[in-house]
Amino acid sequence: MNSNMKTTHSRGFTLLLAALVGSLVLALGLSIVAIARKSVTLSSIGRDSQFAFYAADSGAECALYWDIRHGMFASTTPGTPAQCDGETLSLTFPPSAPYIEPYSVSFQYEPNGYCVDVMVLKNDVHPRTEIRADGYSVSCSEVNQSARALQRSVELRY
Repeated sequence: MNSNMKTTHSRGFTLLLAALVGSLVLALGLSIVAIARKSVTLSSIGRDSQFAFYAADSGAECALYWDIRHGMFASTTPGTPAQCDGETLSLTFPPSAPYIEPYSVSFQYEPNGYCVDVMVLKNDVHPRTEIRADGYSVSCSEVNQSARALQRSVELRY
């Protein structure tokens, strides 16, 4: 009689232990999934940040090239159209030439599908030229609409 009662109590304990172990495994699995999701989000933000920086760097280098090699942002309207990455740039100059310093020239384009806004500031004090390029991780049409658009900036002074 005594051994029969012991078997009855063991069955209830085994069920309780199985439920406890199952709950622990489920909690552990859910926490691993949450960590994995956060890691994927962080890595995609890092990737998008690099794309935005590369776009900004590309825009700054383009402006630097056209300024140093061709004097594109000088005090008169340029004669040849500027191109970067095969895309003809639409430059925004001050209203009338010859320009009185300080003045700025700006343009926007999409190297490899990522937007970049570039502003070239010319002045008569040192540094005489400042280039500011704002790169984005999305195309120009998505900059104001996308909640995940990242911006990185590059500045050159010479």
